[in-house]
Amino acid sequence: MDDIRNPKTKGWTIVRNYYEFVKEIDEHGLPDEISFDHDLGEDAKTGYDCAKWLCEYCWMNGIPIPPYNVHSANPVGRDNIIGILKSYEKKLND
Repeated sequence: MDDIRNPKTKGWTIVRNYYEFVKEIDEHGLPDEISFDHDLGEDAKTGYDCAKWLCEYCWMNGIPIPPYNVHSANPVGRDNIIGILKSYEKKLND
C-alpha cells in the first residue's frame, strides 16, 4: 500500500488508501505479503489504521497476519505499524 509510489517488482496489487485496502481483502482475501506505507495522503487514514483493521480482521477469522514489511519513510509511523502487528502476533501465539 502506498499513496504515491509504485512497486519496483511485478506481482503486487496496489492499494492507495485505507478504503482500497479493506475492499481488496474483503473481496479477495489476504494477500501473500503486505508492504505498508504509513502516510496515505493529507487528512487520510494511515497505514497504521490499515494495520489495526488487519489485526481485527485476522483476530475475528482466527488467522495469522501474512508476511509483511513496512517501507514508510515516517519513522514513528513505521514503528507504530510494526508495534501493532507484533502485538497481534504475540497475542495469537499466547
